[in-house]
Amino acid sequence: MSASVADWWATSICRMEPGVVELRGIPIQDLIGTTGLVPMIWLMTRGTLPDPREAALLEAAMVAAVDHGPQAPSIAIARMAATCGVGLNSAMASGINVLGDSHGGAGEQCVELLTEIVRLESTGLSLTDATNQAVGELRTKVRFVPGFGHRFHPVDPRRDPLLTLVDHAVTDGVVAGKHIRAARTVETLLNTNRTKPVPMNIDGATAVIYAELGFPPPLARGLFVLSRSIGILAHAWEETTQGRRNKGPIPPTILPTYLTDQAARSSPRQPAESGGAGAGPTL
Repeated sequence: MSASVADWWATSICRMEPGVVELRGIPIQDLIGTTGLVPMIWLMTRGTLPDPREAALLEAAMVAAVDHGPQAPSIAIARMAATCGVGLNSAMASGINVLGDSHGGAGEQCVELLTEIVRLESTGLSLTDATNQAVGELRTKVRFVPGFGHRFHPVDPRRDPLLTLVDHAVTDGVVAGKHIRAARTVETLLNTNRTKPVPMNIDGATAVIYAELGFPPPLARGLFVLSRSIGILAHAWEETTQGRRNKGPIPPTILPTYLTDQAARSSPRQPAESGGAGAGPTL
């Protein structure tokens, strides 16, 4: 009976006994003061400590996605929640809970796409044919290709620094480079016969890093959530210190447009994102 109870939450992540805390088999006292937060994220999710160069690449991706301003829904919601007197934990949870498929999921979706392209290429297809097939199948299901295009930035300022780091990592043999090749081939495909460019965005660049480092797609979203939670915390705290109460999404001097039932039914709804061939970014 006691064995079945002990096996109920059996885990290889943490061993805890009186006087003992081990994470993935390593005593916590051996990690404190010697291991950074990003290597700890790798250890906890992957089971081993990363090479320092792998950790540096992961850290760059997580730093890049920390914040994108209060127009991002998760940030705006956290700030509004903070003015309702719910405390930082609830304000953060409110923002994190909206990091879904449309706002927060593009990185995961891009990892899935790049992984499929690499898989198809491994079957003998050329990289171009593999990309055409994977993107073609994706676009029968969704309007936008995740990880490409941006509704604010002609070129996402976070993109090139990340891709340069990946290029260096490929040259140094830290990562294989298959996924960055796939991403650039997708970018070429999306921009064929277009006058307005659809460049890779932050979601695409971080997806390249997560995929090159071997993180499965769902963990890519989890890593983004960890990263963005830092920005959410900072914004929630700033809003808390400003002392305003019950701050809504628009200033109180502006009232929402009232539509009659008939007007509401006939009013055209604009798409949430724009950018043609590319996806609206996570922000």
